[in-house]
Amino acid sequence: MSSRGARPVDLSVYLVTDTAQCAARGRSVAETVARAVAGGVTAVQVREKTADGGDFLRTVLEVAAVLPESVALIVNDRVDVFLAARSAGARVTGVHVGQSDLPAAAVRELIGEGPVLGLSAATPEGLRAAAESTARVDHVGIGALHTTRTKADSPPALGHDGFARLVALTPLPAVAIGGVTPADLPRLRAAGAVGAAVVSGVCAAEDPRSAAAAYARAWARRGQT
Repeated sequence: MSSRGARPVDLSVYLVTDTAQCAARGRSVAETVARAVAGGVTAVQVREKTADGGDFLRTVLEVAAVLPESVALIVNDRVDVFLAARSAGARVTGVHVGQSDLPAAAVRELIGEGPVLGLSAATPEGLRAAAESTARVDHVGIGALHTTRTKADSPPALGHDGFARLVALTPLPAVAIGGVTPADLPRLRAAGAVGAAVVSGVCAAEDPRSAAAAYARAWARRGQT
């Protein structure tokens, strides 16, 4: 869930899109998202690290068109794309930024108080700064849980013990990311995570609906390892 007065967001099975992986399976991002949501995905982050602004915006609008109101839609990094999508009438929930993107305070000023703001943080210092920010940060993404090739600049793998130590340091809702499999989810939830962000596990799957359902079932098995 999000924090400190923001609109509640279910981040338990949090799909982060990858256009190349979807295309390799012969699907668009929107088609992949629609199938994954039918399987149990609760939130979607559109991530386009190499696309230009116009293509990124089109993808966000296409994804927004297939999402039910119960599923949050987060835009990765690009505050301008979030604002353009909102101006176009799309139901966009918020923005997620990393440590090297615009500062959280600047993002909050640009997007306003209503939208959700997520921030990547992989160190005690980063988590402390997020919690103490004058901007309202609604949740943090902590990773990488496991070694992953999805994100070229991913930090070293934390493992479950490292993730649990970091979660214990922050009052903010925390989501795990980085090579997360369904088998990880019960242990992550027991450690205090509010959800897990998944990229390849759904985008590269032959059947995104079945893959998402496996994550949703695993999340429900709280406390089991």
